[in-house]
Amino acid sequence: MKGWWGKILHVDLTSRKTREINLDAKMYVEYIGGRGLAARLLWDMVPQGTDPLSPYNALVFANGPLSGLPLPSSGKMQVACKSPLTNGYGDGNLGSMASFHLKRAGYDAVVVTGASKNPVYIYVENNKAEILSAEDLWGMNTFEAEDAIVKRHGKNIGVLLIGPAGENMVRYATIVSQKGRSGGRPGVGAVMGSKKLKALVIKGSMEPPVANPEELRRLSEEAYKSITQSDNYDFWVRQGTMSTIVWSNQNSVLPTMNFREGVWELYETISGDLMEKLKVERRGCPYCNMQCGNVVNDEIGEKSELDYENVAMLGSNILLSDLKRVAEINKLADMMGVDTISLGSTIGFAMEASEKGLIRERIEWGDYRTIRELTIDISYRRGLGAFLAEGVMRMSRGLGKEAVEFAMHVKGLEISAYNCHTAPGMALAYGTSSIGAHHKDAWIISYEVRTDRFSYSSEKVERLVFLQNIRGGMFESLTTCRLPWVEVGLNLEYYPKLLTAVTGISWSFDDIHTAAQRIYSLIRAFWIREHAGWDRMMDYPPARWFKHPLTKGPFAGAKLDIVKYDEMLSQYYKLRGWDENGIPLRSTLEKLNLSFTIPVLENLVELK
Repeated sequence: MKGWWGKILHVDLTSRKTREINLDAKMYVEYIGGRGLAARLLWDMVPQGTDPLSPYNALVFANGPLSGLPLPSSGKMQVACKSPLTNGYGDGNLGSMASFHLKRAGYDAVVVTGASKNPVYIYVENNKAEILSAEDLWGMNTFEAEDAIVKRHGKNIGVLLIGPAGENMVRYATIVSQKGRSGGRPGVGAVMGSKKLKALVIKGSMEPPVANPEELRRLSEEAYKSITQSDNYDFWVRQGTMSTIVWSNQNSVLPTMNFREGVWELYETISGDLMEKLKVERRGCPYCNMQCGNVVNDEIGEKSELDYENVAMLGSNILLSDLKRVAEINKLADMMGVDTISLGSTIGFAMEASEKGLIRERIEWGDYRTIRELTIDISYRRGLGAFLAEGVMRMSRGLGKEAVEFAMHVKGLEISAYNCHTAPGMALAYGTSSIGAHHKDAWIISYEVRTDRFSYSSEKVERLVFLQNIRGGMFESLTTCRLPWVEVGLNLEYYPKLLTAVTGISWSFDDIHTAAQRIYSLIRAFWIREHAGWDRMMDYPPARWFKHPLTKGPFAGAKLDIVKYDEMLSQYYKLRGWDENGIPLRSTLEKLNLSFTIPVLENLVELK
């Protein structure tokens, strides 16, 4: 078999034993790798009803068939688990040398179960694995711990690790690599911490199995050239995703004051134009020729890697109007190993709760010192920080009905940086995202503002399903970065061709679409399995977008129409082959070779 090693490494931290598990070729053809492989492994290996922070949860680090190979922006890998934030399926991807090394270490994935009594890290090298003491690393921030690991094992390694937020099981703790690469928003870092696992260190030097190296080389050279010849390439190199600050403000979708508004008069203080003037270097993932990691010197003169979502959530959403200060909070979050999007959302929620007198603490909008203190207190679960460490959903439930209406999350995952008062398609994208409110599954808002943004049309729903299948299905499972396509227009036709060259199996977009449908339905089955009393309300965006209209900007007075949204949701279900409650039809599960889920689901819900 080419393109995959055909095996995964299973590490049980309770027994301190490791073993190799060989997987059938059919598994790879049906799920591709990355997210698809992770979803199937979690279904098989995590018992129904498992507490996400118990030893029975599984932690998956998975490559796809294109991960870590010499082709555009391939240095990505998937991290996944049952989420302690949402209690459903949770994953994230991050660019890291760990992807490169895992591709050469002999495994398609590393799965960790059980829990150690004492802090440990796992060292993997060329078909071998060791469980080593991390007593001296526990308590270090991610920057310090990575330096210590590199000093011990050398620079030619991939390192995935947690900081104090993961150690203290903050529900939105992430996994960090290379001092600024972060992934696993639904609390994957907290699961790592619950297992007393400080780091996964990987070193690989074996030749990856590729069916047609010459064709891979030809296609890659062609694609790399196409990227640099794009009309948008030069501007992308200058600003990356940070250009979205100005775009979002112009289109009234910039999250402002806990998503209360879509415009901010001080947007220029955190803009891509300002970042461009302050930028001191660029960083990127392995095999990337359009690096998106723009680095500036922060408030205290240290380097911080910025992108749009981080800056919007830690800037306009909490009214922090100094890019260098935003950069410092962003860097501090990376050092602590806490998700910047959820951090900005929970602090924004706390600010609004304070403003309304729902909590006794006084937290002013834009108060830099308080924001900085809260970031540290959240990571160590100290004082008010312990409350914020639980995430917006749990915070709002603790404060009552009024607070629930301005709690900006879907299924427990805080919303990333797009206000959807005037964007019903993006609201639906958040509502139906496979991990909760995240933009990585579908950035339909760019399409929406170019067309009829207020439309609730079936065409928009069809576009959403297409985008999810490409972004959340194909890219998350290959696993490669979507930005060459999204930002500089690399032709999608390259990807089935690259997949064919690597695996030796002929792939078409129809094959990829079918695999994506299978992955989305399996993930939906996982959610239903883990949530008693599932219904379509789980796929609704926050009440604020329906009940609290904008008061500023060109669309003042606008809000979403709940009846029309509901109609869009029904259309979405129909396209997915799900019933009116968002439950996959029996026929859909059978058609997609997911019949193994039926005995479980029919004991929980009515399968139509």
